[in-house]
Amino acid sequence: MELALFDFDHTITVCDTYSRFLRRVATPEQRAQAWWRIGPWLLAYRLKLISAERIRRRVTAQVFTGRDAGEITRMARDYALEHLPGMVRPQMLEQIQWHKAQGHTVVVVSGSLDLYLQHWCDGLGLQMICNRLEVQDNRLTGRYADADCGPRKVAHIRRLFDLGKYQRVHAYGDSREDKPMLALAHERWYCGKCLT
Repeated sequence: MELALFDFDHTITVCDTYSRFLRRVATPEQRAQAWWRIGPWLLAYRLKLISAERIRRRVTAQVFTGRDAGEITRMARDYALEHLPGMVRPQMLEQIQWHKAQGHTVVVVSGSLDLYLQHWCDGLGLQMICNRLEVQDNRLTGRYADADCGPRKVAHIRRLFDLGKYQRVHAYGDSREDKPMLALAHERWYCGKCLT
């Protein structure tokens, strides 16, 4: 029995799907305020002064607080069906299919949202570990239902999978957040290159 763990953004995909989804669902007012409310945070992130976790929390609150959960869910489904396929790296899709053909358990482990990832993963028969938005009275609160999955990938993996049962673990990632997940694996791929 073998386990294959895949980061999503920039590993399976050619871009950051979460930021593209945020731009797609942001209201005109949110887009107009984005530079003043989010711009300095984005600059700090690009300069590596703040973590991906902090910027995700900030933009998630900005875009989703008070929004209708049903409306965002519909927009996420459309995004997953119409846009995600064009962002996927063909070679990574082949790698996923290869693992599936070998009978391996394949899991997408991502700091992105279940709202759109669930549709994509279901279409390929993949398991998923990712962020979920908190909902109260059919309104999004702008917070995650649990703590941000990004820096806690290993904790989630260990909670859901008994790694000792797997003869071999494969992991694919591209960022600092992925390095602890890669450390769990026998075969590690970082930015498309095999490390072992």
